[in-house]
This record gives sequence, structure tokens and C-alpha cells, in this order.
Amino acid sequence: MDAEEIGERLRTLREAAGFSQRELAKRAGVTNATISLIETNKVSPTVAKLKKVLDGIPISVVEFFAGPSLSTQQVFYRGEDLPNVGAADVIYRLVGHDHPDRQLCLMHEIYPPEADTGKEMIHHQGEEGGVVVRGHIEMTIDGETQRLGPGDAYYFDTRLPHRIRCVGDETAEVVSASTPPTY
Repeated sequence: MDAEEIGERLRTLREAAGFSQRELAKRAGVTNATISLIETNKVSPTVAKLKKVLDGIPISVVEFFAGPSLSTQQVFYRGEDLPNVGAADVIYRLVGHDHPDRQLCLMHEIYPPEADTGKEMIHHQGEEGGVVVRGHIEMTIDGETQRLGPGDAYYFDTRLPHRIRCVGDETAEVVSASTPPTY
């Protein structure tokens, strides 16, 4: 990677993190001029200086040089392109399945009438939240059961045993997110 590519990649990563040059400089413990000079290709930073700057994002030097270009990662997805990672009757349409080092599992869940996540309660490490966008679900978390409809939401520690079941005659749809990604 030459100096021009280093400057461009740093700017792309900084902007993706939502930082101004001044904010990144403050976080990294360098001057604003240092960030500006690197991004405008006026200087080629030493590895030590680059590491210090990257610690402010944070990203490692290895990820900086080996990682995919953020500008070429897919950002928008058509519904028909989302893979179904569900089993049986429940459809789990996964968003961002192709992103390396993904930290979030974002899904569009579709439950036909009477479909559920299974008779056995689920539990795993992490957190999960979601919003019902259509239909009604019955959600059981750690022995407590609630019926949720459009606009209702949930958020819980997934170490607690849980399950979801569609109730009523209408297909239920939920948009959910969980960390760490389990799919």
C-alpha cells in the first residue's frame, strides 16, 4: 500500500467510524495536523505513528492493511437476496451475512401461523432485541410469557431460556438484532 492508499484508507475508516479529523486526533493522542497530513498524502507515517492513530478508531495495523476496503463492502440488500438461515417453518432472513468480522446478527423473522422456534427453550450467550412489525407472537422468556403485536418490542439477556411462537391466523414478522452473531 503506498502513501496515497494509506491516506485514503485512513480517511475512509475515520469517516465510517463517524469521527472528524479533530475527534480522531484527540482519541489517538496526536495532533489534528498529523491526521490531516496522512489523509492528504503529505506524509507517510511510520508503523508506530500509524498504530497510534489506528488505536483511536480502534483497528489494528494488520486489519488496516489486510482488511477489505470499507468502500467496497455491500451496504444495501434486496429482500430476495437475504439468505434464509431458519429451520422448519420459521424463516430467518439474515442481513449482512457476507460482512467479515460481523459483530451483529440482524434478521427479518417470518413466522407462519402456529410456527415457533421449537418446543425446547433456547439459550446462548448474548443479548437480543426485536420489534414486531406484523401479526402477533407469544414470547416466553425465563418462564414469563407475553403476547406481542405490531409496534411491541422486547430486549433481553439470551442466557435466559426463551422461545417465540406465532399466535393467531396471520403470519407474524419481527425485525430482530442480537449480539454476538449466532448465525
